[in-house]
Amino acid sequence: MKHNEAETIALNALSFLIGNETRLERFMTLSGIEPRALKDNASDPVFLAGILEYLLQDETLIYLFAEEYNLSPALPATAHRTLAGGHNGDYH
Repeated sequence: MKHNEAETIALNALSFLIGNETRLERFMTLSGIEPRALKDNASDPVFLAGILEYLLQDETLIYLFAEEYNLSPALPATAHRTLAGGHNGDYH
C-alpha cells in the first residue's frame, strides 16, 4: 500500500471517530489526547498510525468503519503497517 493511500484511510478513520460524539469521547479519554491535538497532529504519520491502532483494538469499530467507508476490514491493518514503518513491498 502506498503511503498516501494509508494516510487517506487513517484520515478517514479520524473523521469516523470525530463524526460520532460517543466514539470521539471514548478515544480522547483512553488516549489522553486533547481536542486541539487532533487537528494539530492530523498530518503526522505516527499519530495517524495511532488512530488506526486504536480502531484495530476493537473489532466492532473496524467493521463499522469499513462499512461506513466501503472498505475491506483488512485495509486499516495494512494502512497501519504502512504508516508505522512497514513497507509491504512498496517503497514509494
